[in-house]
Amino acid sequence: MIRISLICFFLLILCIFKGYTQSPDIFRLEYMLMPKNNADAELSRIKLVANIPFKVREIDNVIVGAEYNYLAYEIGGDTPFDNIGLENLHIVDLNLAYVFKYNQDWRFIGVVTPRLSSTLTNSLENGDVSVNVTVGAFKDRQNIEKPMRLVLGLAYNSTVALRIPLPIIYYEKRFHPNWTYVVGVPKMGLKYHLKKNHMIQTEFILDGYFVNLQNNIIMPNTGFASSISSSAALFTVGYQYNITKNMSFYGYAGHTLFQDGVLRDKDRNDIFTLNDEPSLYFRTGFRIGI
Repeated sequence: MIRISLICFFLLILCIFKGYTQSPDIFRLEYMLMPKNNADAELSRIKLVANIPFKVREIDNVIVGAEYNYLAYEIGGDTPFDNIGLENLHIVDLNLAYVFKYNQDWRFIGVVTPRLSSTLTNSLENGDVSVNVTVGAFKDRQNIEKPMRLVLGLAYNSTVALRIPLPIIYYEKRFHPNWTYVVGVPKMGLKYHLKKNHMIQTEFILDGYFVNLQNNIIMPNTGFASSISSSAALFTVGYQYNITKNMSFYGYAGHTLFQDGVLRDKDRNDIFTLNDEPSLYFRTGFRIGI
């Protein structure tokens, strides 16, 4: 149970940090690939993000947006069950955020995120939908000699094993004209700013997903699998080219330090390991920030 709780915690923090440790993206299109490894498993993902900010009371903002992830999980034919139901996984987040400007440096934020996470082979069912709620504050000072960003908050997710508000912390600082460090969960890293439009970055990141299986998989001797989850810790090195201040192309390559792809029963217990072997990791995309 402790292992399950930690994985759910990491996945939850991952989902929160992806959108709010930096300025939310107006648009992002991204492709990720973890090619076949010794477990004969391959995972690919296409991500599409769109957010629209609206000004409220001249100083505050409401952000309305959505994120769609399509995941294709391919595993070898040696599994003791029919794995065709794992090939197409869908995660859809609808985001509604209110950003309150407290003063020149600090802003408070509240985010409600209904989530659809399913194979979508049938009509929607109870296990397909969950809700994330996040409250926090962030300090963002960019127009100074050593720009910094700090995020503090609490997050609640109705699907994780630890059904309590969980803490969030993220800190980013440019300590040298060419260097920036990032400390937090699920991302730590170091950025080297080559020139105005070029940046190289190393990252230690957590990545993963959780998806409801509408058609339960019959497992030999262990009952039924009703969900699939995957978590991974990775080290990557990447390059980003800034077309403008808010528009960029990027690409990353790396390797997993650990990963754990499993099938779970209705009580979220692991009942079958799909992939626990190391893998290469590639990610590339285009984004437009606010």
